Amino acid sequence: MVLGGDGDGTGYVPDGRDAGMDAALGALYGSGGAGKRGSAERSGGLGGSAPNVARWLGDIRTYFPSSVVQVMQRDAIERLGLSSLLLEPEMLEAVEPDVHLVGTLLSLNKAMPETTRETARAVVRKVVGQLEQRLASRTRATLAGALDRSARTGRPRHADIDWDRTIRANLKNYLPEYRTVVPERLIGYGRAAQSVKKEVVLCIDQSGSMAASVVYASVFGAVLASMRSIATRLVVFDTAVVDLTDQLDDPVDVLFGTQLGGGTDINRALAYCQSKITRPADTVVVLISDLYEGGIRNEMLGRVAAMKASGVEFVTLLALSDEGAPAYDREHAAALAALGAPAFACTPDLFPEVMAAALEKRPLPVP
Repeated sequence: MVLGGDGDGTGYVPDGRDAGMDAALGALYGSGGAGKRGSAERSGGLGGSAPNVARWLGDIRTYFPSSVVQVMQRDAIERLGLSSLLLEPEMLEAVEPDVHLVGTLLSLNKAMPETTRETARAVVRKVVGQLEQRLASRTRATLAGALDRSARTGRPRHADIDWDRTIRANLKNYLPEYRTVVPERLIGYGRAAQSVKKEVVLCIDQSGSMAASVVYASVFGAVLASMRSIATRLVVFDTAVVDLTDQLDDPVDVLFGTQLGGGTDINRALAYCQSKITRPADTVVVLISDLYEGGIRNEMLGRVAAMKASGVEFVTLLALSDEGAPAYDREHAAALAALGAPAFACTPDLFPEVMAAALEKRPLPVP
């Protein structure tokens, strides 16, 4: 399908639905919308009027699927500088909620008027609910299995038998005439008790570039906190450190407790996390950061080395999002890898497997 008028050199003049799609695209990507030089006959742009933008948001939801709408909204915010209009309730009611929109709203949190705040919370809660529906069940099942496998038992129930290990332990009892193994000794997975077995510390960089990671990490933090056998602490940082653990029962409260933007002091954040560790051998620390450190580099690396030496499992995620390869400080990533803490980007769907491996103290499934 070709959209465009005579001025675009296509020789085709769209009408009806095609004309509406062309106008919606032209408002964003045409010469006026993009802010670049273009055809004199072709002009676009959404202007600075909230009604115009709200109307445009309604149009693109009419003409395009949700995935395309989200991309166009993100482009409109970035290319046309429409962030300030998101402070208006009418605008928020018109947008298609997604993770990137939540990140933008969080960056505007402190400037948001009270008339907009409740609408913004509703938008954020809708996205958080969608993410929890997508991720929570699998995360709980995967981590519960990892915790169960961390304890072996010699008298397992039938459903808990580790058949692979049981067969290996009883190969000497193979009966050729019956083509079977007599399992004199059963090996099984122990059922994790309801008491706390592991402690997890999520240490999240809340600099502006980490917006999507902050959203996903907050949702995962709430899911982990709902598991009785895992004690979860959530810490966010820029140049200051804020412990949001007491808000983990509601990830929306966690997100509105963050302040996207500002500098980065990983060393200070790790110092705080280190001070809260009481059982190193049963603790997993997850640092989610692009590693652009503004603090004391050598002290940061020293803290990671000290935690690992004490028995802490240390995981470094350069990003926790569905986006492509992130920008990050390669020198710091290499230094952490040399300490046995490889740094890598992780999708939300892979995160449960990464955490399960860390809880079981086995090699991480690095992409």
